[in-house]
Amino acid sequence: MLLRPSGAGSCPARAWTSWTRPVRRGVRLAVDVGSVRVGVARSDPGGILASPLTVLASGPDDLDELAGLAVSAGAIEVIVGLPTSLSGREGAAAAGARDFAADLAGRVAPVPVRLVDERFTTTEAHQALRRGGRDSRARRRVVDAAAAAVLLQSALDAERATGQPPGQLVTMRGEADR
Repeated sequence: MLLRPSGAGSCPARAWTSWTRPVRRGVRLAVDVGSVRVGVARSDPGGILASPLTVLASGPDDLDELAGLAVSAGAIEVIVGLPTSLSGREGAAAAGARDFAADLAGRVAPVPVRLVDERFTTTEAHQALRRGGRDSRARRRVVDAAAAAVLLQSALDAERATGQPPGQLVTMRGEADR
């Protein structure tokens, strides 16, 4: 059932557009960076729906593989998850994600890279996979891509709600020093 804001007309499509904003068209990728695996998700070209894409092994080639995925998808943006504590504080994992995002920005330029808060994405992904009937062993292989999809869907929804790209724009290493 579609709920309309008070005062909205009788047309459901008009009610929908009265409280959402247009989203930029184009494919986006999202990355859930881990010490063992890197989960990747992709949106549809309309920027409406996020889906798990793949899981890469963390290591020296992961940035090149991600850059290749961004080029082959024609991505207009790459979202990198920023792990923070419940209070919003950043620790070692967040510093690692910031470094990863800066290195990725250098490889995919001029495609923008943005950091977006990823609190609860892995928990939500585990819950969704469990509801889908996946046991813990099967979840382990795909949870990082599912978490990236949760992150990307959150970013798409935030853009739809605000009309602005989500998160913090990442600058390439050395760019801020110029």
